[in-house]
Amino acid sequence: MSESAALGTVSTVWVYPVKSLAGTSVEAAQVGPTGLEGDRTHSVVDASSGEPITAKEEPRLRELSAAPGQAHPAIRVPNAEVGEQVPAAALSGWLDRPVDLAVTEADGGHAVDAFPVHLVSEGAMLSADPTAGPEACDVNDPRANLVLKLDAEGAAERGWVGQRIRVGEAVLSITRTPKHCLGVYAEVVTPGRVAAGDPVCLVD
Repeated sequence: MSESAALGTVSTVWVYPVKSLAGTSVEAAQVGPTGLEGDRTHSVVDASSGEPITAKEEPRLRELSAAPGQAHPAIRVPNAEVGEQVPAAALSGWLDRPVDLAVTEADGGHAVDAFPVHLVSEGAMLSADPTAGPEACDVNDPRANLVLKLDAEGAAERGWVGQRIRVGEAVLSITRTPKHCLGVYAEVVTPGRVAAGDPVCLVD
């Protein structure tokens, strides 16, 4: 397997333990066949029906963030950190309706919308229209797992569709561009650890 010269590096690594909530940046993460370890492992669901609740239905979810925890994610609300004790109660209080925090990886998978890994470059975010809406990605809330600092300007990653890249120890196959967000989606070819500062290379 041959590699190109480095196209750039990983700027930040993000995990989103609870679907529809903001995530947290981590120094490194293990990338498995279904995505980053600890990513989208839980969903907010209606306490009665068990149906998932998304940020489209409850925009207030976007004001919360989640970080990996021991038993379940730690939910952070504005002006307070709830921690790991009563995430369902905290979410219910914030949304003014009874909800639960449900595990979404019982079958070994994650609650990803389309593909296991979402990548976006800093150049794409900096050049994006800031009025394009909540799905447009933001430097402080990229909604992507890997934020890349590329040598090329703009959204250079969009030219990688149909190719494979090595990021840290992992090899990813770039599959397509999202319909409503920046960056590209990828499948995992070779699992491995990815950390901030790791080089990004095209591979044959």
